[in-house]
Amino acid sequence: MNKFHDFLIIFLIYIIHNATALYFHIGETERKCFIEEIPDETNVIINYKVELYDPRSGGYMPSTPGIGMHVEVRDPDDKRLLSRVYSSEGRISFTSHTPGEHVICMFSNSTAWFSGSQLRVHLDIQVGEHAINYGDVVQKEKLSELQLRIRQLLDQVEQITKEQNYQRYREERFRQTSESTNSRVLWWSITQTAILLMMGAWQMKHLKSFFEAKKLV
Repeated sequence: MNKFHDFLIIFLIYIIHNATALYFHIGETERKCFIEEIPDETNVIINYKVELYDPRSGGYMPSTPGIGMHVEVRDPDDKRLLSRVYSSEGRISFTSHTPGEHVICMFSNSTAWFSGSQLRVHLDIQVGEHAINYGDVVQKEKLSELQLRIRQLLDQVEQITKEQNYQRYREERFRQTSESTNSRVLWWSITQTAILLMMGAWQMKHLKSFFEAKKLV
């Protein structure tokens, strides 16, 4: 029962975590970064669309040619997986090779083309089997509806397994950090105790010498 409960929690986290859609505003010199916790060997697709603020209407309109975004992706070891300038609307894909927090940063490709106005960037991050285009899979592999459903279920099970392995990895890292912290606290306490004992012994010796000098003992 506990295993089923843990599996259900991981499945819900997986469903919520692996599909992120949002939009944000960015200025000329701003840099927006997002952190995604991604298991290893997992496909990630980033869909984005840039809109330009129109001061006359007070809304946002499709961006003009020349407006683009510089996209940079770094893995948990701070290694650059991706860094290039894309157009105002596009689709970016990469595969993680290290489990952990991946940083996705976006910033404008220029500081002069929209004269201080804001951009609105629509961002949709899809992780794991959510990043698979099953329409293309059906056309390429000539799958029936039943075969497609089985393929989707297998992909979901594979991604959930990766998510479980990642949770174990996080638990192991947390345990190592806790053990290291506890060890440092223990040695710091031992060091403090040793210093106090040494100071106490030195004070006792100093007082004994003082009393002997005054012929009190």
